[in-house]
Amino acid sequence: MPLRDLQLESQPPLTVEEFKALAETEGWDEDTRVELLDGEVVWMSPINDPHAACVKRLNRLFSRSFADEQVVVSVQDPVRIENYDEPQPDLALLKPRADFYATATPTPADILLLVEVADTTLRTDLGRKARIYASGGVTEYWVVDLNNRALYVHRAPSGSTYTDRQVLARGQRVAAGFAPQIEMSVDEVTG
Repeated sequence: MPLRDLQLESQPPLTVEEFKALAETEGWDEDTRVELLDGEVVWMSPINDPHAACVKRLNRLFSRSFADEQVVVSVQDPVRIENYDEPQPDLALLKPRADFYATATPTPADILLLVEVADTTLRTDLGRKARIYASGGVTEYWVVDLNNRALYVHRAPSGSTYTDRQVLARGQRVAAGFAPQIEMSVDEVTG
């Protein structure tokens, strides 16, 4: 049954547990591109070539910049933010764990940095997702704006917002808050 035709027994907000049960009942697999935001099942935008290329480039950049014992680079995998939110950011840098999170979905306590790549989703990434990530206590969140070749850096969550927000342009440098000694250029990040 297509997702758009699905009649839910419990109307949103869905909890993460209800979302996972629904996925199992409906037979969704990793190719079913949905995420849970504010208790709502949300279709994810299709991934176009520039978006996919940026995610690959960031994966390589982060994997080369940070040692295995520093981070686990997670690509387009779910993170559990709160009881009603399980988004799938484009990249997450996670604290290392021996099981590579096989026994539990990463939560804000595990997240060093989240990154969303935006070409068609900039409004959602800077609005709804930034609010969700801040509310959940994600300490650092970047949005790569492919259309304007800019990087939005969000730090210091307080309530439902980030108190430290910067927009960086080509030619500028950035470092993740957990590893300030490892700088990279915005050009490397945005492509």
